[in-house]
Amino acid sequence: MAEHILTRKLTLDLPREQIFEFFADAGNLERITPPQLNFHISTPHPIKIEKGTLIDYKLKLRGFSLTWRTQITEWNPPVSFTDAALKSPYKQWIHRHVFTELEKNKTLIEDEVKYRLPFAPFGDLAHFFVQKELNSIFDFRQKKVLEMLQPKNQ
Repeated sequence: MAEHILTRKLTLDLPREQIFEFFADAGNLERITPPQLNFHISTPHPIKIEKGTLIDYKLKLRGFSLTWRTQITEWNPPVSFTDAALKSPYKQWIHRHVFTELEKNKTLIEDEVKYRLPFAPFGDLAHFFVQKELNSIFDFRQKKVLEMLQPKNQ
């Protein structure tokens, strides 16, 4: 069973603390997820994010309704945090978020997702399609983060 890695980088002209605060608000995840996934957080709000926090989601993936549960496994404000899926359509899903201050008001946002598909070795045969779908989701996410956070005067 192969481990696959998806990475994304985005630089914004904003302070690291402000960007971290945006990502630390679980409600923003709904706003930066493509609408066709019908993604909703089912954990009651407000959600206090810290190491050990559990968050439940409902979504539709390829037409199938799914439940997803993640746990915050690392919490290091305003530098990084990691969430790992305890229940998902993936055999493994570990998403690390890193926020690097490049200058006073310039921050690099890095996402790294390490994932494994179920039903090895047959699941890996579908990786091309899964990778294409994940790229589309994370491209949308990056575009929405840029739209929502980047100062308008640039």
